[in-house]
Amino acid sequence: MSPSHPDRAHPEPRPARPALAVVGAGAAGALTTLQLCTTAARRRVPLDLWLVDPAGEAGRGTAYAVQDPRCLLNVPAGNMSCYPDDPGHFVRWLCRHGDPSVTAADFVARHRYGSYLADTLGQAIMSAHGTVTVRRLRTTATGISWPAGHPAEVRLSDGGTLNADGVVLATGPTAGTSGWAPAGLRASERFIARPWEPGALDAVRDDEDVLLVGTGLTAVDLAVLLDRPHRVVFAVSRHGLLPQRHALTPLPPLAPPTGLAGLPLGRLRTAVRRHLLASQRAHGDWRPALDGLRPVTSLLWQGLDDEERAAFLGSDAAWWNTHRHRMAPAGAETIDRALAARRLRVSAGRVASARDAGDGRLTVSLTDGRTVRVGRVVDCTGPGLRADDPSDPLWHGLVADGLAVPGPLGMGVVTDAGRLRDSGGRTNRPLYTLGSARRGEAWETTAIPEIRVQAEEVALALLAPLTLRTRAPRRRPSDQFGLALSTHKAAAAAYRQALHRIVTVRGGAEAALNRAVELDPGFALAHAALALLGQECGADVDVPQALALAGRSVRERGDERERSFVEALTRRVRAADDRPLVAHLGRFPRDALALGMAVPTIAFSGVGDLEEGLAGRLLDTTAPAHGDHWFHLSLRAFIRQEQGGYEEAGELARRALAAQPDSGHAAHALAHVHYESGRHGPGRDWLDGWIAGRGRGAVHRAHFSWHAALHELALDDPGAVRRRWFAQLAPDRVHGVRALVDSGSLLWRARMARSWTGPLPAADVRSAVACAELESPATPFTALHSAVALAACADLPALRRLRTHAQRADPVQREVVAPLCEALAAVLEERWTAAARTLREVLPVLYRVGGSAAQREIVEETLLYVLVEAGHCDGARRLLERRLDRRAYPLDRRRLAGLPGTAESAA
Repeated sequence: MSPSHPDRAHPEPRPARPALAVVGAGAAGALTTLQLCTTAARRRVPLDLWLVDPAGEAGRGTAYAVQDPRCLLNVPAGNMSCYPDDPGHFVRWLCRHGDPSVTAADFVARHRYGSYLADTLGQAIMSAHGTVTVRRLRTTATGISWPAGHPAEVRLSDGGTLNADGVVLATGPTAGTSGWAPAGLRASERFIARPWEPGALDAVRDDEDVLLVGTGLTAVDLAVLLDRPHRVVFAVSRHGLLPQRHALTPLPPLAPPTGLAGLPLGRLRTAVRRHLLASQRAHGDWRPALDGLRPVTSLLWQGLDDEERAAFLGSDAAWWNTHRHRMAPAGAETIDRALAARRLRVSAGRVASARDAGDGRLTVSLTDGRTVRVGRVVDCTGPGLRADDPSDPLWHGLVADGLAVPGPLGMGVVTDAGRLRDSGGRTNRPLYTLGSARRGEAWETTAIPEIRVQAEEVALALLAPLTLRTRAPRRRPSDQFGLALSTHKAAAAAYRQALHRIVTVRGGAEAALNRAVELDPGFALAHAALALLGQECGADVDVPQALALAGRSVRERGDERERSFVEALTRRVRAADDRPLVAHLGRFPRDALALGMAVPTIAFSGVGDLEEGLAGRLLDTTAPAHGDHWFHLSLRAFIRQEQGGYEEAGELARRALAAQPDSGHAAHALAHVHYESGRHGPGRDWLDGWIAGRGRGAVHRAHFSWHAALHELALDDPGAVRRRWFAQLAPDRVHGVRALVDSGSLLWRARMARSWTGPLPAADVRSAVACAELESPATPFTALHSAVALAACADLPALRRLRTHAQRADPVQREVVAPLCEALAAVLEERWTAAARTLREVLPVLYRVGGSAAQREIVEETLLYVLVEAGHCDGARRLLERRLDRRAYPLDRRRLAGLPGTAESAA
């Protein structure tokens, strides 16, 4: 559908696809369009979407169009995500776009946020292509007509119109009218009414003093921009208060006291003051208490009557705004310097009069009796509050036509969850608004954390009837284990291909899953599986975003099993809690992907933290649901060898391989059987044959090479270990997590066994792994191998940074990996006794990191090295004898023979 124009003889017929219009392309409009695109694509709702705004780029609006890097967001980056359920999205975007060291606590330039909004919206539009068609109209909406039972007709400033089934008014704050300014001042060319318009400040000369009227965040930004060595910036407002500053190291919000909602204003003031004082006494800071009020601020406002709201605006709003809307620390430091040097002078008062001084300046008289001579006067009083302001023809016309009603005290409009009430109190038209237009009924409604929630709610409300209209009942496809999938046949086929590759440990699962979500953006299990591969296997996946997409999708059309799986995965990723996964398998024992997650094998780290032996019990309880299926046999083979049942494990693995020769899980279990039973020569030869044959398509091929190298290490053949490392495990062949788990760990193991001569090429391994993966790993298993790789690099500072990360991460990293980092640091510093003591403490709980006994054995190898270096030969001897009791190990026999006091050594 195209907008119509008066010169067309015949208007185009209305298409069958629903059409929506979003008026305004600033932050509110961009966020609404983003939610409409993603939700419509997820629900497969065909949609035409008009985005009406004269701006050249969507997302920037007035707030984020300024390009000067000194203008910072006044909210930390961690609170500025586009998505309510993915708080780290903006920070991750910054990391990918030139700011790799940014944190959630940082305050970044406003123009960077405008770029983020534009880019994220563009990505959403591209992802929804084929389902949603988005068209930009670079013009202004000037009015709306909406006869009952018909589409809306949106009138445009270029003379055209467009019809829409639903409209969202995301117009942002209305421009202030500068009604405080005397008529002569408003008419002066030295008066700047809208400082953020392009070029508005260009005429200000460096030698001119400036008067800012208003002392809020707009004035702070302008004071920073206008600060010059030979300029005085005067700032005046009714109260003369500058915004408070954010803390350099903020504390978490403090929960508000109960029973605040519904209190009369006087009692509410008292309760809030007590809350702030309690926070100040307990924490030395009032900010946590005020930040804790944010989720309930709208409820408190709505509990006041109009008389109390007016009283609040008259006596409390200034204090609230300066404490609630604070300066970024860097901007506050600039303001402090300007105040100390008297380049910035702030006072309470109002402009009484202004006249031309005749020398290119204005003489401005203030109500406090002072007079200032300035080159420019800038309006920093902020936006207007009234929806029926004649200067805004769209809102003024809506109120005049009865389609909108002014809100409390004339601020904004009256809505029902964003849906406009007309003059008859009805909400029978899908006409919505968000942001500043809802200030009268919500008060705090102009910041991104509130607007993004409103945008999601508006999108869901608009699409709900369209979803019901387009959704038809159908039979659901299933995966190869007989479990239903909430998607269509084509996406299900791609998912089945991915699941086959995951359970056989073959390459290509990530590509197949990406194809599944491309075919069906609302396919929850495909998003969840991508998150799992990103979290555990180092796949190139934005894990938090994939989890958020899985959560949104499964809430809309997932069944009980799919919801349970997504919840279990979310708890695992976000809280390192596998209890929901165990419960899920109790209810859905045939869920192969969940079972693969739970068993610590070559693919995933498993549920080792909950209790030792749990994975084996899970396999026992799920066995009836799988019978002799090769996948379950493969997992049982791995767990049985971990339990010491090598003969049974070998038989299970061979049965699985007979049924499915591509089963990487079965091949992996057999590799462990060979190693743990001391069959090093045959085990190496079998692995070499499998790697060259069926293993060519294995996604973790490097891990099989690592197993072959372990055999060579056990056979005391350092030359073979070295050759294999450079041929199959060097970083030009292995990248990401596998470089950590296989290449890096083998180097450290070879060093601990004194089987590597010359310097370790550990720096090459480090270059193959992202810094965040090394120093901020997501899982305990990865963290263990990060610690080993950093020790191999002899990088003490990085090892200590990893320890700090582990101390702040999940319980397993905190209680197992952090002490391991301390022990490895002691090894590098040759503090042998301290290293031995800590390693002994770690060994009994090491199973909690997951993985296999052969992988965790690297810590025991380190302890053996430390005991020998410390001269604790008796301890080293006992450890070697226990190891030799477990399996044949020529290297251990040589090491035992080399210890002082051993019979072979004495002979």
